[in-house]
Amino acid sequence: MSLTCEQLIQRYSESWEKATVHPFLNECQSGKIKPEQFNTWLVQDYLFVTQFTRFLASAIANAPVTHFDVLLGGMSAIKDELNWFQEKAQERNLDLSTEKQQTCQAYCEYLHHIQNMAYPIQAVALWAIELAYNQAWQKPGKMVPPYDEFAQRWGNPNFTEYVKLLEKQADEALAEADSEVEKQATATFVKIASLEKDFWQMAYKK
Repeated sequence: MSLTCEQLIQRYSESWEKATVHPFLNECQSGKIKPEQFNTWLVQDYLFVTQFTRFLASAIANAPVTHFDVLLGGMSAIKDELNWFQEKAQERNLDLSTEKQQTCQAYCEYLHHIQNMAYPIQAVALWAIELAYNQAWQKPGKMVPPYDEFAQRWGNPNFTEYVKLLEKQADEALAEADSEVEKQATATFVKIASLEKDFWQMAYKK
């Protein structure tokens, strides 16, 4: 039986919990997060999404044609998201040309690294990254303004359905993978969980 996304979640449940549960998210939910802390995280997230856009493009280049529809839908959503980030930056008077923090830089470099790996690995990475945001913004529960807007963006039902489609495609890709690719896909999942955990923490660093 081939490796599946569900198996990855089950085998590394503790790492995944740390990737999707963090004081930053709880403080957004309660409204206790300091605006400057949230703004720090938001700028770093924008910088990450610019690299994530390149990663998604590389995944599309390697994907089977049957996966195009879902992935191109994701690319269209990324276009809207980048514009939305710029609108939020204007509202909050933020400088999006800020340098990446070390964690953001490491995450972006990792995405660049796996752009050259086999498609099943990229499919698992894409699913894991999107699932992390989808779950993380849902788990704390209903958020207070203005953070409810952000929770709605990444925790809404349409995004949840998109993540489920990514999981289905990742499982299809893994079904065709050999043991070495499965091993690399597993390592990628564990690495992304670790990077996601560290990413939330950037809110507390200037």
